[in-house]
Amino acid sequence: MTIATILGGKGRDIISVTAALTVRDAVALLAQKRIGAVPVMEGETVIGVFSERDVIHALDTHGPDALDRSVGDVMTAPAITVTPREAAIGALSLMTRRRIRHLPVVEDGRVVGIVSIGDLVKYRIDRIEADAEAMRSYIQSA
Repeated sequence: MTIATILGGKGRDIISVTAALTVRDAVALLAQKRIGAVPVMEGETVIGVFSERDVIHALDTHGPDALDRSVGDVMTAPAITVTPREAAIGALSLMTRRRIRHLPVVEDGRVVGIVSIGDLVKYRIDRIEADAEAMRSYIQSA
C-alpha cells in the first residue's frame, strides 16, 4: 500500500502555517483543530514542520517568551517529506528512524497531504486484521 492510498482514505485536507506566524497563534490552531503538527509553507513550498515537540523545546529554551517568537524560529527544518508513491511501510520506517510523527506528502514540489504515525499504524493494524479474517474464512471453508 502506498501513501496515496492512505491519503485517499483519510483525505487530503492540509492545515498549514507560515513561518511569520507567532508560536502563540500556531499553538491555538493546533489546539482548535486537535492536531499535533502542521507544515510550514512559503508559497507552495514546505520549508519546515511545526509540532507539539517544537513548542515544548521552545518553552524549555526561551521560557514563556517562546510564545511571542515566530514559528520560523522554532520549527523543525528542513522538512522530511515523502511522495504519494512511497510505500506505507517505508514511510513508517522513515518516521521510526528519524523519530518524527508527521510527514508532509509532496508531489511535483507541492504539498498534497500529510500523514501521521497514527495514520500509518492504523493502516498496519487494518491490514493485519484483514489478513487474519481472510485466513479464518479460508480455514472455515476448507
